[in-house]
Amino acid sequence: MPLITSHKPNRLAKEKSPYLLQHAHNPIDWFPWSEEAFEKAKQENKPVFLSIGYSTCHWCHVMAHESFEDQIIANMLNKDFISIKVDREERPDIDHIYMAVCQAMTGQGGWPLTVFLTPEKKPFFAGTYFPRNRKYNRAGLVEIIAQLAAKWREDPERIRELGDQVTVETTQRLLENQTGGTLTAETLNEAFRLYTSNFDPENGGFGTFPKFQTPHNLSFLLKYYKKTGNELALEMVEKTLDTMHRGGIYDHVGFGFARYSVDAEWLVPHFEKMLYDNALMVMTFVEAYQVTGKDQYAEVAEQIITYVLRDMTDEGGAFYSAEDADSEGEEGKFYVWTMDEVEDVLGIDEGDLYSEIYGLTESGNYEGKNIPNLLDTTLASVAKRKQIPLDELKQRLEVARVKLFAHREQRIRPGKDDKILTAWNGLMIAALSKAARALDKPEYASAATKAANFILRELRREDGRLLARYRDGEAAFLGYVDDYAFLVWGLIELYETTFELRFLREAVQLNAEMLRLFGDEERGGLFFYGSDAEQLLTRPKEIYDGAMPSGNGAAALNMLRLSRLTYDAKLSQAAEEQLQAFAGAVSKYPPGHALTLAALDFAYGAASEIVIAGDPAKPETQHMLRVVQRQYLPNALLVLHPPGAAGEEVRQLIPLVQDKLPLGGRATAYVCENFACQAPTQDVEELENLSCLEKFSSLKNLPTENLFSNN
Repeated sequence: MPLITSHKPNRLAKEKSPYLLQHAHNPIDWFPWSEEAFEKAKQENKPVFLSIGYSTCHWCHVMAHESFEDQIIANMLNKDFISIKVDREERPDIDHIYMAVCQAMTGQGGWPLTVFLTPEKKPFFAGTYFPRNRKYNRAGLVEIIAQLAAKWREDPERIRELGDQVTVETTQRLLENQTGGTLTAETLNEAFRLYTSNFDPENGGFGTFPKFQTPHNLSFLLKYYKKTGNELALEMVEKTLDTMHRGGIYDHVGFGFARYSVDAEWLVPHFEKMLYDNALMVMTFVEAYQVTGKDQYAEVAEQIITYVLRDMTDEGGAFYSAEDADSEGEEGKFYVWTMDEVEDVLGIDEGDLYSEIYGLTESGNYEGKNIPNLLDTTLASVAKRKQIPLDELKQRLEVARVKLFAHREQRIRPGKDDKILTAWNGLMIAALSKAARALDKPEYASAATKAANFILRELRREDGRLLARYRDGEAAFLGYVDDYAFLVWGLIELYETTFELRFLREAVQLNAEMLRLFGDEERGGLFFYGSDAEQLLTRPKEIYDGAMPSGNGAAALNMLRLSRLTYDAKLSQAAEEQLQAFAGAVSKYPPGHALTLAALDFAYGAASEIVIAGDPAKPETQHMLRVVQRQYLPNALLVLHPPGAAGEEVRQLIPLVQDKLPLGGRATAYVCENFACQAPTQDVEELENLSCLEKFSSLKNLPTENLFSNN
């Protein structure tokens, strides 16, 4: 949401970041993160005021209006500090380090992130949102600025000593995830037990509130169900997906999920919508559809994709980052309704029906207005009570939704962060590719292909170095490990959907570059930023899965998949070293590392390779491919081996297809599992049975001795 004031523009006016541009007319003499800013701090012997946020962050807007547009605060900062603004989505490397500082110093974190630094970039005070003046038992920014400025004037060397101490402690904290620990088959069982103990059986999800979606945790539980047949794992997934979809965290008018729920019931969302959340939710709903066969999960996945392709897609095919929670200065204003508004749009009869089903009341369920939701009813129960055929009721509600959507489009929309991030696009490419396969939607594969082409064309330097952000014709910032890991993930999924070999080649090349730029030869694992990037206070590694899974977890799984496809033993070794490096962190709290657990399961579970040898232009070949693609096979790799010159190209990159040919010129399927191959088949029904071999195979297939340890 733009922050419009009458002040002349500051240095941020030359930036591309929507977040920085929101502050371009503040009276504060902002710098972007730059050596120029720190040189000025050194020359003038001033501390640095560092403010980190992102464009769709509600409390960032609040702090901006309260404090950063305030002339008194501006005068204080301009006099005694050098002020720097950072978009956390452009510079997650900076954000990760100083967020760790904030968490170490205060026990909590979040955005806006507020940190005071010495001119040498060393932190000595940190927090998140501060009101302008003291309230809610929180110190006010005016008070903090005055006190820290006075302390710096009195004894800057003492402050520098504190900064040195905080830096050492933060570095040690960031290295804690690489000490001790062992990963065994029992680690997967322990993760399941802890998910179970933290599960909310009434509302779904984990913990109390606020509740984040963390769909990668649900994906782990689906894998666990596939592996063990434990019904509780599937029940937790279905309860969570069903309740989230019925709740207000889902936009029942325009589709897509908001970032998180402020309550335990999933009713009231924090209204911003993030690309990465919706990409991950598509993947999990698709997987749930594959596991259960329930059409409702496919429908939700398709609705989310409708939202992304409609509202979050650049004309070049790549995907925007986020939509704001606020419009017209109010959080959620764009999304909420009164009963009178609904009746004006739909008429009294249809309006009353919609309000009854979607929980709209005169008093409202959110600050006097209503968030449409299905938490207290089901369409089946309403259809039965009102004696309306269920299909007819659904049709009437869809007509109502379309009318309400058209009416809502006339409102002032929330701000859109239209920068294109490589990492988040990688997740969306993966999601679209999975959905295209499972739902037989070639248009999704086309959208994924278009996005991949954009990223590979616009977000790489001439020397091949991946970049992190594109906006307004400019690509900038050296890519981080997430950019490489998530894009490689997306490209592998896209290959298994389209069988365009170029995507697999790109994945192999980018993965090799990732290992070169981010690998730690001494301790293992991947650093967050590259060896060729600006060297910051410390060089962290991220392994914990937060709102997004970690790049290290994704990279481990990518390397295992690529190793199986290309017969590259070095990649298998790199993945083992990756798992070993983070064994300590994972074993301490397995549920916090869902994607790393997926890699562990792939490494020592019943992974399989499925090769379809045949002419892709022939219906029999396509039929065989579809049989495999629609199934839930999380630890399977699917390869198409065509005849002729195209087949020769495949054999060069994917040696496992060498001896797998179409027998008698007919499409033939080869299924190998756990390093043992079944007899080739040309019978589709037999293939369907063979490719389900993973289902409910016992965890005893995993060795119980130490798999990976770091002692």
